[in-house]
Amino acid sequence: MLVLIVSGGHTELILMHDHGRYERLGGTLDDAAGEAFDKVSRVLGLGYPGGPAIQQAASQGNAQAYQLPRAWLPGSHDFSFSGLKTAVLRQVQRLEGSSEEQARRLTPGEHLSAKQIADIAASFEEAVVDVLVGKTIAAARATAATEICVCGGVAANARLRRHFQQRSPLPVSVPPLYLCTDNAVMIAAAGHYRLLSGQRSNLQLDVKTHLPLHMIQEALI
Repeated sequence: MLVLIVSGGHTELILMHDHGRYERLGGTLDDAAGEAFDKVSRVLGLGYPGGPAIQQAASQGNAQAYQLPRAWLPGSHDFSFSGLKTAVLRQVQRLEGSSEEQARRLTPGEHLSAKQIADIAASFEEAVVDVLVGKTIAAARATAATEICVCGGVAANARLRRHFQQRSPLPVSVPPLYLCTDNAVMIAAAGHYRLLSGQRSNLQLDVKTHLPLHMIQEALI
């Protein structure tokens, strides 16, 4: 299974050979997708969390209104959203007729019309989704995966779900909305399969916040 983990802190492509057997193919080189949603939402004055706010605004906008960049990073399975975030900021500055220094003194989105905000939100959302879906499908083909799984908070995004349904030649598994941000369920499910495989840890097991995914099995023994 080819897994796209996409949230406020993660944007990664993982080839899952089995429960506990993972191969990291690539990830973001800068901002995670969810982090980019939050930052662009702040630029547009839409509030936090950015994912739902951008989606709501984008539903009233034209996704083709602004030609925003896509960082395809050919030859890799990595992502980058920093340039897209900067492009949105520059577009807002152009529409407001402000310099970067002036923009810092303005209330975010203060001088944009509701239509402009909706169109920027839709164009931004389309750019993020286009890259996430395109690179995930390309990685699935390159690894001969038989299924795609999308998880994490950004998996709740309606445009992302729709694009996967429309464009993927493989079956796509996405959690129901109420589970997309439920870390407790994710941890319990991971623990369940490790328990079934006979993995046990003693009480000296410690937290390792930056443990590489491929080393999890060894760390639990």
